[in-house]
Amino acid sequence: MNLPTLLPAIELELQQQVARLDTSRTQVYHQMLTYHMGWSGLGAGPEAAGKRIRPVMVLLACAAAGGNWQQALPAAAAVELVHNFSLIHDDIQDKSEKRRGRPTLWVDHGIAQAINAGDGMFIIAHLAITDLEHAYPAETTLRAARILHETCLDLTRGQYLDISYETRLDLTEDDYWPMISGKTAALLAGALQIGALLGGASDSQQTAYREFGEYLGLAFQVQDDILGIWGDEAVTGKSAASDLLEGKKSLPVLFGLGQSGPFATRWRKGPINPNEVGEVAGMLQETGAYVYAQKKSQEYTELALQRLAEANPQGEAGELLRGLAGQLLNRQA
Repeated sequence: MNLPTLLPAIELELQQQVARLDTSRTQVYHQMLTYHMGWSGLGAGPEAAGKRIRPVMVLLACAAAGGNWQQALPAAAAVELVHNFSLIHDDIQDKSEKRRGRPTLWVDHGIAQAINAGDGMFIIAHLAITDLEHAYPAETTLRAARILHETCLDLTRGQYLDISYETRLDLTEDDYWPMISGKTAALLAGALQIGALLGGASDSQQTAYREFGEYLGLAFQVQDDILGIWGDEAVTGKSAASDLLEGKKSLPVLFGLGQSGPFATRWRKGPINPNEVGEVAGMLQETGAYVYAQKKSQEYTELALQRLAEANPQGEAGELLRGLAGQLLNRQA
């Protein structure tokens, strides 16, 4: 078992699920989804498809808990399709014109059809999870579907908070954690819990896997916040301090706003200009925000690794899961 084996199997399952729309009257609709998934159009390929981290987590958790990862492929596809549904809608809500270096769906097809494409992907995800009934008892299939449904609700909660925060000036760190718990951590947590369930893990192990995913997601997001302000452009692939330009209320920013000083004063005056991002990032670092965010990332990293140890993943899949966790928790991009 290795990633070169898992990834093609995931892609095939995803393509088969999305093919539900491959009919004579909905060819363009189908192509919209294949484009977003990175399989068609200009620039198609692995970079346009993304890393497929979440479906890999489903399969590794399943195998590490003693199950047959191939039987869990519909669940892996469901999780990845939910993730991509959220990206399609995020791009519309954030007015993002590019994703992975290519025009977003709404840019090419308009907002109305892009919303419909996201809706279609969401529905296919929930049809995919029901395909587990071919290999698992109805009770297990229903439980996996319920976890996925609850995860989707958490995603919308996080997105609601994120959008509602855009115009608020009274936010604190206490507002930050529920938002990223929904937007970033929920799907990783759900993916690992579903995988553990399908692998036959005990209830306590499923909880450990879920909490591992949740803490992993929190640490991952804090790292993303740090990289979005102080990251190396050559490594991250995006402009340094881009989050400051966008006015993103990340953890470092909220920490800095909680301190009196030049950063808070400048932030409250209005949008940051491109020619001052370096200076403002320096102001923010002087508040202790960088050190504080690193500390919080490390705290959640340690909690994630503790829960992973409690889950006690076995075999080659367990080693792969530990290795992937290490990569995600110590990334530079």
